[in-house]
Amino acid sequence: MKLIKTSSYIRFLQFLDSLDRINPGKKLDSTEEQILNYVSLGYAQGQELLVGDLIHLDHLGSQATLHGRLKNLVAMGYVQLIEDKNDARKKAVMPTVKARKYYDTLSTCLEKAFKNS
Repeated sequence: MKLIKTSSYIRFLQFLDSLDRINPGKKLDSTEEQILNYVSLGYAQGQELLVGDLIHLDHLGSQATLHGRLKNLVAMGYVQLIEDKNDARKKAVMPTVKARKYYDTLSTCLEKAFKNS
């Protein structure tokens, strides 16, 4: 069989797949990934995102779905909720060290994929 040169993105996906096999366990589903991306991008841009902001992202799912996925991200240690000192109903959502390590791992995989092209 003839080997076909793969694109950098396909190699990136292969690196991710190998990481998943090395580190089995609970993986983020696509909605959780999108929420984490949204939170991390907002944090990187200096925006304070509240739980209420996230559960109104109706293009990602219903409010109940988004609230459940956000609770999963908290339980898995990817985000933390910070209660507003003046209004306990408001909770800011921030990425944790685990989330930053997750993105560092993705960055490393991406760099390896491009390096091998």
